[in-house]
Amino acid sequence: MKTISENRCFGGVQGVYSHPSQATGTEMTFGLFLPEGAEEGPVPVLWYLSGLTCTHENAMTKAGAQAWAAEAGIALVFPDTSPRGEGVANDDAYDLGQGAGFYVNATQNPWAPHFRMWDYVTDELPSLLFGAFPLAEGAQAITGHSMGGHGALTIAMSFPGRFRSVSAFAPICNPTGSDWGRKQFSAYLGPDEAAWAAHDSSLLMKKYGFDGPMLIDQGTADQFIDLLKPEALASAMAERRQGGTLRMQKGYDHSYYFVQTFMPDHIAFHSEALRG
Repeated sequence: MKTISENRCFGGVQGVYSHPSQATGTEMTFGLFLPEGAEEGPVPVLWYLSGLTCTHENAMTKAGAQAWAAEAGIALVFPDTSPRGEGVANDDAYDLGQGAGFYVNATQNPWAPHFRMWDYVTDELPSLLFGAFPLAEGAQAITGHSMGGHGALTIAMSFPGRFRSVSAFAPICNPTGSDWGRKQFSAYLGPDEAAWAAHDSSLLMKKYGFDGPMLIDQGTADQFIDLLKPEALASAMAERRQGGTLRMQKGYDHSYYFVQTFMPDHIAFHSEALRG
């Protein structure tokens, strides 16, 4: 693992690191914020999964999360959204290829050799982090924005007991029923729609639910709301009688201004679950 940068930040350290990944067959980069308390021992950790076109850097610099995480004594992990580099398949569209891994393991060419973001985020990167940094493996939570909100919800429901809480900002809620999902799943996973269901949070909600607190914020002025389909997840939550909160925030769009506004609520929400 290489240290790209480490900067003092709200009493802690905001670092950026890279490492060779067996899952993706590429060099992967991630951001990690460690609060001051990490100098004394392991701290709880909140995973933040980013959206389409993003790298590890977008949320790290735009979400305004470090100040609140420092106050709560929580570490933040900012993974990249896809493999990158020479020889990695790509597409001219912003919503497919590099920057758009959708947190799945691709089975179709040309994506299959490198696009294994499910294994990377759920297995390889956690193993690396808990072996190298003072993080409490038994105190994890997960959140994300847009495509990353999709990833956070599907991962949380697929690993019962791993995460004490889950939240999302404007997540892609029903990708099997949206152009933000059907296009990518067809490319990455092939035409068999049965293989897509494991990566649809609305379908997973009906089947499994989540064994902890949930918080979802969605802006009513989100320019992509018809692609996100929050109503599908709300219906699934009601059908399952899942405990949780889905808030429609009047006038907010899909931008990081929206994420910044409600980040304090999400950090406090996870802090209560992680410390409780």
